[in-house]
Amino acid sequence: MSETEPLRVPGSDRTFTLSQIEEPYGPADWFPGDHPPMPGIVASGRKPEVRACATCHYPNGKGRPSNGSVSGLPVAYFIQAVDDFKNGLRKHAETRKANVNLMVAIAKALTPEETRAAAEYYGAIRWTPWIRVVETEMVPVARPAGFIYYPLEGNKTEPIGMRIVEVPENPLQTEPLRNPRSGFIAYAPPGSIEKGKALVTTGGGGRTMACGLCHGADLNGAGNVPGIAGRSPSYLARQMYDMLAGTRNGPGAALMKQAVANLTEEDFVAITAYVASRTP
Repeated sequence: MSETEPLRVPGSDRTFTLSQIEEPYGPADWFPGDHPPMPGIVASGRKPEVRACATCHYPNGKGRPSNGSVSGLPVAYFIQAVDDFKNGLRKHAETRKANVNLMVAIAKALTPEETRAAAEYYGAIRWTPWIRVVETEMVPVARPAGFIYYPLEGNKTEPIGMRIVEVPENPLQTEPLRNPRSGFIAYAPPGSIEKGKALVTTGGGGRTMACGLCHGADLNGAGNVPGIAGRSPSYLARQMYDMLAGTRNGPGAALMKQAVANLTEEDFVAITAYVASRTP
């Protein structure tokens, strides 16, 4: 498709060109009725330092596995997360992950007023189902592009092994169209959800602590602690790994470091499969 070709997504009466969809200071908004009016920092950012929040996190805050979801987060937690990025307390253990470095730069440029406007906007949008967890022994052969895994053409499959493979429900709708109504499938090894349930709900006999103690009995959050039910398993696993590696600090990190200290990679897979399978 060309940069000037009018494009559409199912259910929207709007058309955008590829260049409009990819515009970092005012990306396409396919479904303006799906969310409240966006504040300027979310809709268009502030040139040249701050890209529109909607560029990566979508106008509805759903985001993608590469970015993380921000809708439904407590306002205080959102603000703290931005401050942690700004103050060097939140980094990614994989330094080559460029979008985390971009978020750090954006956080340093945001004013307190802009941060609060974005926090209150996204905090007012309920988090709703976005990821479908499927247990399977065979998965599509997928490769990363832009920090997201996409199935290769030809419908080839391979054993899943001990991993979660998170791919778009419809690759074209995810990229390049960036359709905020087109979600993701998370493939997990058979039995992962049940194993994860034991770890999440009981602590696995002392291996960790029950997630509901902080994140709420239904994992939908408690006070200023964010909800994690139905969120991206890829994103959740990265956060736990960053806690384990010591690159994510700040308020609340010390307790999370205790929670992940004795977990194995298989535990990460099980926990994130179970949590992502829960209905927000």
